[in-house]
Formats: sequence, C-alpha cells, structure tokens
Amino acid sequence: MAGPIRRTFRRSRPAALGLRRRILLIITLGSIALSVLLAATTFGLTRSNLVAERDEVAIDTSRRNALGVERDLRPTLPSEPIAARASLDRIGVQRYMIWYRDSQYGTPPYTRDNIPPELFEQVVGNATPARQIVRIEDDLNIIVGWSVPDVGAYFEFFPLDDVDSTLSNLRVALVLAALITTGLGVLVGILSARRAVRPLGTAAQAASAIAGGRLDTRLGHTEDPDLRVLTESFNDMAEALEKRVERDARFASDVSHELRSPLMTLAASVEVMEARRDDLPERAQSALNLLSGDVVRFQGLVEDLLEISRFDAGAIRLNMEELLAAEFVRQAVGVSSAPTTRVNVSERAELALIRGDKRRLARVIANLIDNARAYGGGDPEVTIEVNNLSSEPMSHVTIAVEDRGLGVPLEERLLIFDRFARGGGSGRRTGSEGAGLGLSLADEHVRMHGGRIWVEDRLDGETGARFVIELMATELDD
Repeated sequence: MAGPIRRTFRRSRPAALGLRRRILLIITLGSIALSVLLAATTFGLTRSNLVAERDEVAIDTSRRNALGVERDLRPTLPSEPIAARASLDRIGVQRYMIWYRDSQYGTPPYTRDNIPPELFEQVVGNATPARQIVRIEDDLNIIVGWSVPDVGAYFEFFPLDDVDSTLSNLRVALVLAALITTGLGVLVGILSARRAVRPLGTAAQAASAIAGGRLDTRLGHTEDPDLRVLTESFNDMAEALEKRVERDARFASDVSHELRSPLMTLAASVEVMEARRDDLPERAQSALNLLSGDVVRFQGLVEDLLEISRFDAGAIRLNMEELLAAEFVRQAVGVSSAPTTRVNVSERAELALIRGDKRRLARVIANLIDNARAYGGGDPEVTIEVNNLSSEPMSHVTIAVEDRGLGVPLEERLLIFDRFARGGGSGRRTGSEGAGLGLSLADEHVRMHGGRIWVEDRLDGETGARFVIELMATELDD
C-alpha cells in the first residue's frame, strides 16, 4: 500500500526547476520584495512627515485663533460669542466649534456630535489642550481643542484632503516605480541567469563532444576563480579519460595483432586436418568439428577487436558510393550466413538510393542476420520500407531484420548495443556464441553513416525482435 502512495506522491509533485529558472525566480522575487519594501517605506515616511507637518500647522493656527476667541469673550462675557465668531469669519476660519456656557456654536458638520467624547472631556472637563484625527463624512480631519478658562473651549477642524490627494498621487507613482523596478529586475535576472549557466552550457557541449568520440576536447582557460576549479577538474578528467581510452584501444589493437599470427597458423593446421578428415577416427573427426567452429569464432572475434580498435583510434575511413537500397540488401543477404533469407521490399523502397560504404553496411546486415539466427529461433526475415508518405519527398529508408525468438526486454534494448553486452536474462538472447561485439559494431557503422539503429517488438504482434536500421535516402529518378 505504501508503494503506490509513494509513487502517486512523486507523480503529483511539480517538476524541478532548472538552474536558469531558479536563478531568474530568485532574482525576480528579490526584486519584487525590494520594490515592495522601498515603496512601503517611502510611503510610510512621506505620510508620517506630511501628517506631522500638517499637525504642527494645525496646532499653531488653532492656538492663535483660540487666543483671539478668548480676547473677544472675556471683557464683557456676552450671552452669545457673536464677536468671537465675527472675528473668526473675518480671518477666514470656517471649520470650528465654540463651547460657550454649555452650548455649542458652530456650523454643521463641525459640531459636538463629531467630536470624540474622550477628546471633548479632556479639553472641557480637564481643561487640557488635545488633538485627534477623526473621519467626518468620509474626510479625515485633525481636531485641535483648546480650553478657554472660565469661558468654555474652542475646537478647530483641519481637513486632510490635500494630504490624501498627495498620498494618492504618491501611491500611484510608487506602484509604477515598483513595476518598473520589478521589470528591470526580471531583465537583470534573465541576463544574469544566462551568464551564470553559460559555463555549464559550454561544459555540456564539451562533455557531449567527448561522448561523441572527440576525446581531445578541453574547456578554455578562465580568470574566474570559482569556474577555474570546474574547468581544471573537467580538463583533468577529460585527459585521464583520453589516456585510458588510448591505453584500452592500444591494448585491444596489440592483442588482436598478436593473436592473428598464431590464429593463422592454427587455421592452416585445421585446413590440413580437414583435408585428411577421412583418415581420422570418428572421435577425432568430432573433435575437429569443434576445433573448426572455435577457430572460425576466434577469427571473427579478432576481426571485431581490430575493427573496434580502429573506431577508437579514429582510423575508420568510409568509401562512400551511391547504392540502390533494395538491390544492395539482396546482395548482402546473398553472401551472408543465411542466403535464402526472405527480403520484402515495398514498391517505393525499390527506388530508394542511399550513400554508404558498401562493405561496412553489408557487414551490419550480416551481423543482424547472424544475431537473428543465433538467438531468434530460426531463419530471419528482412523488410525494406520508406517512412514518408507517397506525396512527400523521400528522406529515410528503414531496413528491418525480424526474428521469431523471445524478443528483447525493454530494459535491455539499449544495453545490447554496448560492447561485450550479451543481454541480462538467461535463455533470452544469450548463449555461448559471440563476444557481444556484433551489435556494437553495427551501431558504430550505422552512426558513421548518419543513421540510427534500434530494436523493438515485431509489428504483427507475434513474438520476436525487430532490429531496424534507418538511413538517409533519396529517390531514384525515372
């Protein structure tokens, strides 16, 4: 139960981001965070400064006006503060409320109803100046109250409309600035991510070149102290790999050459014994049959080792020529170990032209036929087709060798093209014959011709393997 749950959880997890996207994401998030922080800090400081400045002006102005109200009220103590209100109107004060003899004198909405009780109590009851920011009819106001001893109190209202307008404009400006900063941050992130992963791309190209056989590929010198470690380590690894491959290739070549002389002597001795087979007893003839078979396999192994060493040394030179694919395959099958192998050719494939080394491509087909006979349960079958539709220009031709064996398991379909690989399951495509070089050589030859080779199941649904060679092709002109 735990296994399926774990697999479901793994499938549900989002795919990991690449290095470039991670760098871009980090820089973008950093730009957004920095923009928001700067915008919030700027807005907060500006608002505090504007409110503090407005508050200071309100306190100074209201203090002067409160002193004027006190002067107008004290001499005669009138029944109503008519003179005080006239003085305020004369100097342009409109937002005020005078608390005089337990009565209020002001213009709505600037009345006691809009003065917070705690503010009113502090000014009137405690005779202590006080101020407070209050919203009146959706507008913010600073209310400043001053006690007028033995008379009452004076409250003045200072709107913050201009502050709100300034802050609104500032808010828009900061939002635009944040967007621009974020956009610039994204641009910087793209450039930085590209520059940061460029050395990795160069290293990947170098690694790909080495994997393709160019073992002398090295990374260029860099002044960057961090990248210098990577460059030097990579170059050291590439040099060690090149030396190791050269040693292995030289060893295989030396062994193959050293074996050829005694092998030729052994083959000649076997031929002499074959010529006198009738003079030998029955048991000796059986032993001669075994010896002859082993000598043939030994010769094939030595030739394969020599060919492998030539691949590793880069000494392979192709003798390219135009070949009519169908006719060439028929000839290659005719000289193989199974000359009666059936060859099926589609109508359009009869006109397919390929460019290749005739001897090496014939050896590829022979290897596939030998492989099918050894492990495929009987005589194989060859099919030649063109993948393109009849209305499209010809670009590729496929040559498929099918058998009726047990097939190749999915997990072994890449492994069997490795050198000395003979499959992982007993009774499938393994045996005592061969050293596991035939398919590897076939893969090397096909890739040198710009094609590819793979193995799949038979297309008709029957049991067996289907080895497919795909080569570039053109159509023969009528």
